[in-house]
Amino acid sequence: MTMILERPHNRSYNMDSIQYRPGAIILYPGRAELLYRVKSGLIRLHTMDDDGNGLTLRYVKPGDFFGEEALAGIERQHFAESVTDSVVEMFHVSLVTPEIAVSLNAQLAKALTNTYVSISRLAGKRLRSRIAASLLELSDTALGSLNPNGQRQVYATHDELAAAVGSVRETVTKVIGELAREGAIDSGYGKITLRDFDGLRGIALE
Repeated sequence: MTMILERPHNRSYNMDSIQYRPGAIILYPGRAELLYRVKSGLIRLHTMDDDGNGLTLRYVKPGDFFGEEALAGIERQHFAESVTDSVVEMFHVSLVTPEIAVSLNAQLAKALTNTYVSISRLAGKRLRSRIAASLLELSDTALGSLNPNGQRQVYATHDELAAAVGSVRETVTKVIGELAREGAIDSGYGKITLRDFDGLRGIALE
């Protein structure tokens, strides 16, 4: 049996904006009624296989939408989780204005293109390439920041990276160690520093 929560519970609520803490599940698989837009933070859309392993479908950044299933009246097949402190707008599809529709259509086209890239990466790229590409992508989200040396760093665990690249934590940890020995990254607890940004770009294309 699936369940969906389309209204906030024990969350700060101001008009049509909801604030979520890291790790909060915003949406469950099930009936979709509302459309959502990220105002700040980062949202992860993910699913789980029969063995309970998570797979990240995509990350939703500020200004982007999720919950598009409500537009077609179809059931949602994935979860939406707040990765960082996030503020999300929610509204009924009947309130979509022409301006919102244009923005939504552009984002859906971009998301579809990124999905094609992700599928191609999962099917044809080595794990080290997928990990490098994921780190580069996450560095441009709320999980990324600059350290005092001006290097990009990503706050993500090996479990989170495994879900993003379609692997398991043990294998990801091994590849992370290899990339660290090559000087491409530094790996700490819950944080990875991108020491060689251009080198990681090259690895992502391998």
